[in-house]
Amino acid sequence: MGAARGDMSDLSIGLIAIGLMGYSNSVARDRDKGVFQRLRVAPLHTWSIMASRLAVQLAMIILMTAVVFIAGRQIDKVTLSTSGYALTFLVAILGGALYLSLGQLIVGMIVNPETVNSTTRLVYFVFIMVGMFGEFGAFNDVFTKIVIWSPYGCVKTMLAASMEPSKWTNNTSMALLVTLGYTVVLAGLGIKEFKWSAR
Repeated sequence: MGAARGDMSDLSIGLIAIGLMGYSNSVARDRDKGVFQRLRVAPLHTWSIMASRLAVQLAMIILMTAVVFIAGRQIDKVTLSTSGYALTFLVAILGGALYLSLGQLIVGMIVNPETVNSTTRLVYFVFIMVGMFGEFGAFNDVFTKIVIWSPYGCVKTMLAASMEPSKWTNNTSMALLVTLGYTVVLAGLGIKEFKWSAR
C-alpha cells in the first residue's frame, strides 16, 4: 500500500508538471516567437490549433501514466485490478485536463514568457508544499478543508480512490464534480483571455 501511495504521488506530481508547466511554458514561448500568428493565417480554425496543442499534452499524460504503472509493477510490485487501471487512466486524464486548464489560464492572463515561467513554477511549488504539509496534518481544520477541495486535493482524492475502485465514495464523486467545474471555469477564462500575439 505504501508503494501504491508513492505511485500516486509520482502521478500527481507528473500531472502538475506536464499540465501546468510544460503546456503553459511551451505556448508562451511559441507565442513570443510568432508561431501562433503564422498559424492563424493558415486555413485552420483557431480551435483546432489549441486542440492540437492540448491533444499532445494529453497524449504525454497517458504515456506518463503508463510508465508509472509499468515502473510500479516492475520495481515496487504494485498491481491493480483491470478496473483500477482503467479508472486511474480516466482520472489521470481528468486531472491532467484540470492542470492544462490552469496552465491555459496563466498563459491567457500573462503574455511575457519569463513571467509565465516564473508564475507556473510558483504555483507548482505551492501545490507541492501544500500537498506535503497537508499529508502531515500541519494545518488547522479550515485550511485542511480548503486543501482537500483545491485542484491539487481533488485530483489526489480521485487518484487514491481510482487505484482501488472499491474505496470510491461520495466524497470522491464530489471531488470529480469539483474537478470538472474547475476545468470548465479555468479553461473558459484562459481561452477567453488568450492573446495570439505577444505584442
